[in-house]
Amino acid sequence: MSLEICNPMDYQVGLYIRLSKEDDNEGQSESVNNQLSMLKTFAQERQLDVFDIYIDDGWSGTNFDRPGFNRLIADIEAGKVNMVITKDLSRLGRDYIMTGHYMERYFPENRVRYISLLDGIDTGVESTANDITPFRAIMNDMYAKDISKKIKSVKHDKQRKGLFIGGKPRYGYKMDPHHKNKIIIDEETAPIVRRIFDMALTGMSCRQIAVQLNAEKIPTPASYAGLNQGRVGPYAGRWSSERISDMLQNETYIGNMVQGRSKKISYKSKKTIRQPRENWIVVEGTHEPLIDPEMFDKVQRMVNSRKTTRSRTYDFLLKGLIYCHECGYPLAVINRPNAKGKDCLYFVCRTYQRFTKAGVCTCHSIKEETVTNAVLQKVREVCQPYFHAEELIPIAEQALAEARQTKDHENEIAALQGKIESLTAHLDKMYMDKLTGLLDDQDFERIYRKVKEERSALEQKLSEIDTPDDSPDKQTEIAKQLVKRFVDTAYCSRDLLVSLIERVELTEDKQIIIHFRFRQPEAIS
Repeated sequence: MSLEICNPMDYQVGLYIRLSKEDDNEGQSESVNNQLSMLKTFAQERQLDVFDIYIDDGWSGTNFDRPGFNRLIADIEAGKVNMVITKDLSRLGRDYIMTGHYMERYFPENRVRYISLLDGIDTGVESTANDITPFRAIMNDMYAKDISKKIKSVKHDKQRKGLFIGGKPRYGYKMDPHHKNKIIIDEETAPIVRRIFDMALTGMSCRQIAVQLNAEKIPTPASYAGLNQGRVGPYAGRWSSERISDMLQNETYIGNMVQGRSKKISYKSKKTIRQPRENWIVVEGTHEPLIDPEMFDKVQRMVNSRKTTRSRTYDFLLKGLIYCHECGYPLAVINRPNAKGKDCLYFVCRTYQRFTKAGVCTCHSIKEETVTNAVLQKVREVCQPYFHAEELIPIAEQALAEARQTKDHENEIAALQGKIESLTAHLDKMYMDKLTGLLDDQDFERIYRKVKEERSALEQKLSEIDTPDDSPDKQTEIAKQLVKRFVDTAYCSRDLLVSLIERVELTEDKQIIIHFRFRQPEAIS
């Protein structure tokens, strides 16, 4: 710690301290008190003015979204801190990419001097210690990665032994207060789980069960566990068919420990991805069952029997673009017969569909064709001033001229000539069959006439292709027909709609609001 500060009065110092579980093996030297004592001693000896002390106790170095660190960044941007001191570089972080970002970009751009005591790093002076900082950051990152692998290995070993390592047990169970990593039946919620399976056995669908539980205001698993539900929407605090379906198919309720259903993308990210069922870790008979296995199997058969109807989807032009204006969720489509008995697609609000009796939203029912035609008409009006068909005619004429000289054109002529020669040979054979008596007069006349007409049509087509009408008027007419066909279908292009439209909203009173990507929303009735 021989670092010297020539002008201590110029600095307002932030002392940053971080400690996580990964540092337990390092002993008392890494403790918060030890770090604080070391940083305060350094500041006092250099007569530095400490603006504040920032502590993140229990936070991983791979995560830079820490409360103490965020407070430090806020004070830097407010101009209150222009020097940051840590015990070593790993206290700042163990993600070499983010550590390099703050060291090489953020701190210099904000006129902040960074000092790492044990590493001898001081960005306020030129030194060899600063030059090897990227390598130190990589080594710290590798340490965090190694620790992550060891922790993951220990967790997987516990999972394979049937020990529960999750945060909250499945709804219907709770942690055993006397045995770590064991779960027992929660007598408060177990009756609700048993009732859900009973209702499923009576033939009620997952949606019907969810509606019933919502009507009785029974707390959802997340509400009961007091979990942070993140963004609050119309579904928050309500049972859903997806939740019921997941419960009805979970083997935890027959006494099997089911874990490993999802995994983190990497040790640096909190995001998780679902794992296929074959990758789950299932250990049988680890705890008391809530549901009889025979009853569980019956429910599985009933749930699986409805999968074909639930998974049916429909393709439509506005798929992924149309939303409910009131609740903000995507609209669903259903197939219903109209007054004439013909099947038609209708848009309906998905929130209303799932929580009809809760009154969260309204139906918004309207024909898919009606909305699509209205949107296409508006797109046509918007694009019309910039779309001049006459400017496309020269392009079409040039394409026609090039097409006549391509290899495909020559191949088409050769193919027609080959078919004509084959039909001619067929006629010759038929004539010989007639002479030898293999083919009677009536069949000969019928087949001969049909084959000859087919050959004449091919000869006519070959004549048109081989000796095309190159007159300007004729070519212009063909080009106009091609342009007209393009213009008539261009506005129905899925690519065009996605490029122009950000989202379409349908209001309760059937008003259609189009949010274009290039201007303010336009409303049409």
